[in-house]
Amino acid sequence: MKYDCSFLEDLDLADDQLSFTETRRETHAADWGAEQQGRAVVPDAVVWPESTADVSAVLSAATDRDVPVTPYAAGTGLEGNAVPAHGGVSLDLTRMDAVVDYRPEDFQIDVGPGIIGDDVDEHVARDGLFFPPLPSSGDISTIGGMIATDASGMQTVKYGEVADWVLGLEAVLADGTVIETGTRAAKTSSGYNLTDLLVGSEGTLAVVTEATLELAGRPEQIRGGRAVFESVEDATGAIAEAIRTEVDVARIELLDALSARMTNAYLDTGLPDAPTVFLEFHANHGIDEEIALCRTIFEENGAERVETSADPSEMADLWEARREIAFAVDSYDPDLVPFHPGDVTVPISAYPEIVRETKRISEAHDVLTPCYGHAGDGNLHYSPLVDYDDPDSVERGKIVYRAVVERALEMGGTVTGEHGIGEGKREYLEVEHGDGAVDAMRAVKRAFDPTDTLNPGKIFPETLEGERVRDGGVVGEADRGGGR
Repeated sequence: MKYDCSFLEDLDLADDQLSFTETRRETHAADWGAEQQGRAVVPDAVVWPESTADVSAVLSAATDRDVPVTPYAAGTGLEGNAVPAHGGVSLDLTRMDAVVDYRPEDFQIDVGPGIIGDDVDEHVARDGLFFPPLPSSGDISTIGGMIATDASGMQTVKYGEVADWVLGLEAVLADGTVIETGTRAAKTSSGYNLTDLLVGSEGTLAVVTEATLELAGRPEQIRGGRAVFESVEDATGAIAEAIRTEVDVARIELLDALSARMTNAYLDTGLPDAPTVFLEFHANHGIDEEIALCRTIFEENGAERVETSADPSEMADLWEARREIAFAVDSYDPDLVPFHPGDVTVPISAYPEIVRETKRISEAHDVLTPCYGHAGDGNLHYSPLVDYDDPDSVERGKIVYRAVVERALEMGGTVTGEHGIGEGKREYLEVEHGDGAVDAMRAVKRAFDPTDTLNPGKIFPETLEGERVRDGGVVGEADRGGGR
């Protein structure tokens, strides 16, 4: 169904802030995850707001005309979070990329949602500060996208998720109302915590137009390293014990033997085709003691060798293998592509088991499945590789993907550690949280957005068939207004 978006021409927008051209619209019809799944719903218009006032005007007018709006930024999501499910307006926030205010004395910075994560780090580096929870895609993804999915990354094991570092938000509701949440103070117990409610809501409750972020001082001591194991069971056992022993590690990442082989083929790194754990330690003092403790634990768990370095260039080379793993997986075999990006997280005591189960299930169904991830916080990324020209291969990949999700839930884990629900994991929402909790989520959605203007078709299971849900009822294609 098409939506009449000609009303956008009546708003106070410059010519280059609005496009109806097919080329521009098609570039907003997919993110990385949607491209993998072959999903493509082309929006009817693209708008590039440059201010909160622009966002407010677009949302108010769209809601009045029953036209859906989907926030969009860098398009690096893996669950179709920013892909329109119903056409309408794609609201591209990448031009709202300014540093609005910077208060190094308070360890705080105010930024627009379109700013790239690494640009925040670059801006504050001169004062010895950084934004700790940046995901590994921080050089290509925006702060707004990270807030939308409550992203996390390699340093989560020490520093936590993005939500832990967001002090407050400016956001626009579906009817155009501008709200501010949170505080610049170190703590507050005033009213509902709307900041935490909006973080991770994937643009379904409001559009973030400014964020106040907390910063941290850069550690004086940084050491990187890696450990090679004979088996993935030894590697995961060592990781779990290191975390239980409370080794003060800033990053602890896993590549299984298959992932290491793929990375070697992609980068020619010279790494052994063996399970490898990548490490980084941050401290202002006492770093050698932490490294020694970790080394002892790893060697007792079968590490064949443990190497560390303080040289920045050596550490950059070391981490390249982990950073490039997604591209290595994609390029490994031209006939095989990831079925869907797995993103489960389990309690750390269950981490060895979820990796073991993933390998067992994959072998049982003859599906090549590299395993890697942010092991220190129990996060496993797994990518069943399938041949989309072979229906049997696709079906086996689907079986593996779903079986691992189900096992993670049985272990007390979650279906998504950092990528969000989006379109890709809607069917698991009630399985993980239960009907009552999901009903409460629906009530929150209706309170914030009764017309289902904002990013409809995401998160909730009933939108699997493409409905929009408003005022407690489901509205199908034939019932929508604003068409042409």
